[in-house]
Amino acid sequence: MASTPLSLILITLNIQLLLLLLSPQTQAQTSAPAPSPSGPLTLTAILEKNGQYSTLIRLLQETQTDIQIANQLNNSAQGLSVFAPTDNAFNNLPSGTINGLTNQNKVLLLQYHIIPKYYSLTDLLTVSNPVPTQASGQNGNWGLNFTGQGNQVNVSTGIDATQINNALRQQPPLAVYQVDKVLLPEELFGAKSPASAPQAKAPSSSLNNSTNTSAPASPSSGTSAGGRNVVGLGLTLGLGLACMGAFS
Repeated sequence: MASTPLSLILITLNIQLLLLLLSPQTQAQTSAPAPSPSGPLTLTAILEKNGQYSTLIRLLQETQTDIQIANQLNNSAQGLSVFAPTDNAFNNLPSGTINGLTNQNKVLLLQYHIIPKYYSLTDLLTVSNPVPTQASGQNGNWGLNFTGQGNQVNVSTGIDATQINNALRQQPPLAVYQVDKVLLPEELFGAKSPASAPQAKAPSSSLNNSTNTSAPASPSSGTSAGGRNVVGLGLTLGLGLACMGAFS
């Protein structure tokens, strides 16, 4: 008889525990995923993960442009759009193109690959050209031009142009797009040289020949004509003197 109250107590506790487990609040807490640790968003980490960007990473770190980008991502509400040339893109440049730049010009070249606003590929199809980059000079920000159709987007600088082939990341606040050419600004590398115009031909030698053939006759011909005139004059004077002698 003494065991009956204890059994009832255990049954009551089990029921309360079961009700607690079945309550919505408890279910929401147990079904919620554990928070995953996430570090700061960095451009170099994205490039390293995708490979084939060692030259770009080296330039970003040497010029400390990677630190500038990290600060902007943390402090700007506009986000960033970055165009990342591959190692092959740098290798295809003429020898000395990058090494011949001063450190400041290297910074400008990297900034020319960064737009201080997040753009999806779809956004780039409808932007107003030129789109200002972070690079700037005395005449303001240097711009990029975008064209395309469908899912294909092209970017041009005035010196070179290339397709945007792959999105390494396309999520606010950062978009990173692969490009297979280094985007060369006219402000650093000059405009594309125009095709050389055909030069005027030198005057033909036949013109000189024709001029020479139409020149006046040589002095020898003039001398012979003058000699004939002198002979004729002498004959006339001789006949005149003979006539005067006959009448005298």
